[in-house]
Amino acid sequence: MGEKVVAGQFDLSERRRHREKLARCLTGLERLLAEKRFDRPKNLMGVEIELNLAGPDGMPKMLNGQVLERIASRDFQTELAMFNLEVNIAPHRLGGRVFDRLAEELRTSLAYADRKAGEVDAGIVMIGILPTLGRDDLVSSNLSEADRYALLNDQIVAARGEDFLLDIAGVEHLVCTSKSIVPEAACTSVQLHLQVTPARFADVWNAAQAACAAQIAVGANSPFLFGHELWRESRPPLFQQSTDTRPPELQAQGVRPRTWFGERWISSAYDLFEENLRFFPALLPMCDDEDPLAVLDAGGVPRLAELVLHNGTVYRWNRPVYGIADGVPHLRVENRVLPAGPTITDVIANAAFYYGLVRALAEEQRPVWTRMSFEAAEANFDAACRYGIDARFVWPRRGRYGGTGEVDAVTLVRDELLPLAAAGLDAWGVEAADRDVYLGVIEERCRRRVNGASWQAATFHQALAQGMSREAALAATTRRYAQLMHVGEPVHSWPVGLPQPATLG
Repeated sequence: MGEKVVAGQFDLSERRRHREKLARCLTGLERLLAEKRFDRPKNLMGVEIELNLAGPDGMPKMLNGQVLERIASRDFQTELAMFNLEVNIAPHRLGGRVFDRLAEELRTSLAYADRKAGEVDAGIVMIGILPTLGRDDLVSSNLSEADRYALLNDQIVAARGEDFLLDIAGVEHLVCTSKSIVPEAACTSVQLHLQVTPARFADVWNAAQAACAAQIAVGANSPFLFGHELWRESRPPLFQQSTDTRPPELQAQGVRPRTWFGERWISSAYDLFEENLRFFPALLPMCDDEDPLAVLDAGGVPRLAELVLHNGTVYRWNRPVYGIADGVPHLRVENRVLPAGPTITDVIANAAFYYGLVRALAEEQRPVWTRMSFEAAEANFDAACRYGIDARFVWPRRGRYGGTGEVDAVTLVRDELLPLAAAGLDAWGVEAADRDVYLGVIEERCRRRVNGASWQAATFHQALAQGMSREAALAATTRRYAQLMHVGEPVHSWPVGLPQPATLG
C-alpha cells in the first residue's frame, strides 16, 4: 500500500476488467517463473519499522504530517493513522558485521526523528501497541492525510457492510465496535524482508511459517489495548478483526479472513499469489495501461501492478513480494509477525534470530514442515500470541522415534532453535561477534523469561499495587518504557516498576 492511489468509486465494469487484468498478471508471473527470469541470489535483507508518536505525558500525538515535514527524509513515511510513522532501512547484504551496521543506522535515524518530533512536543515510541491509546484516538478523523488510506478504509467498510467487532479474550476481555479500520493503526510492527530465488522461495516461506511462533514467544511486546490487558501479543487478533471484511454469516461459511496465517505448506511462490486471487475479492480494483503478457512477449519485465496492489491488501504474516530492481524482477519473503521495539538492540536481536533460524530450517535434510502439520504451526502461533514467553508448542521430536511432542517455548528456543539460528548466521557469513552478541540477547530473554510484554505487564501491575488508577498506571508504564527505550539497554535488563521519586534533604 505504499503506492499513491487516487480516491474514487469503482463501477461494475471496472471490477470485471480488473479481475481479467489480475488473471493476466498471474499468468505473467507464471511465465516469469517458468522462464527463470528472476534475479540471482544476492543474500539481500531489508528492515521496516512502524513507530508511534507520543507526548511527554505518554499520550498519543496526532502529528505525523508535521513531524515528517521536519524530518524531510525519504526514509520516513506516513502510516495509517496520524500517530504513526514508518522508517525504511535500505537493503543490506547478509554477512559480516551487518547487524552492527543496521543497529548504528537505526540509532542515527531514530535519534534524528525523535529530535525533530521534539520540536512539536512529541517523541518516538517503538512499541507493538501504545498502551495509552483510547478508542477516541482510533477514529476516521485521525487517518493520515493520504488518499490511499481513506480509499482502503472506504472499501473495507463497504465490503463488510456493518461495524467491525473487536472481541479479544485474554487476561481481560475487550468487546467493542468500530466504524472504520483505524484500530488496525494501533498495531506497529517490524517487517523483515529476505530476497530469495524462486527455487528457494517455498522452503524459506515454509520455514518462516514454522519459526514465527518462536519469534513471537521471545519478542511479544503488545499486551494492552484500550486500557485492557489482553494477549501478550495482541496485534494479530486486533489486526484480523479490524480489517475483517466478513460479516458473521461469511465467517460461519468458512470464508478466509484477509489477515490470516494461511492453511497449507506451499511448493512455489505461485501458490500464494494464486490463492490471493482465488480467495479474496479486490479492494482496490484499479487498472493501469500495461499489458503484462505483451511486455513479456517483447522481452521486457512487467510491473504486474494490479497483482502487487492486490497482494498488499491480503495481510499474511509471511507475505510474498514481487519487485523489480535495476530492471530485474525478484521475489522476497516479508516477515510481518514481530512488534516494534522495545529497543534497537532488541529489534536487531529479533532480526538475527529470524534470519539465522529461517536459513537453518530451510536447509534441513528433513525440514520441519515435513514432520509437523500446518495446523500445529498455526496453533503454535496462536499460543505464542496469547502467552508470549510462557507459551507451550507442539514440535517435532528429535531422535529416531520421531513424531511430535509438547515443549515450552523457552526450552525449545534455548536448546534447539538458538543453535540452529547460530548455524544459519554462520551460513550467511555473519561474523561471530555479531552472531554471539545478538543471539545472546535472545538467550538472556529465555534465561530470565522476560520480553517487552512481560515487562510492561509487570510494571503496570506494580503501579496498580502502589495505588495508581488504571489510566495513570498505563501512562506511567508508557513513560517509563519510552525512557528505557531511549537509554537503549535490551529489555531483559530493564528493572521492573517505576523509579522511586528522589527524596530531598
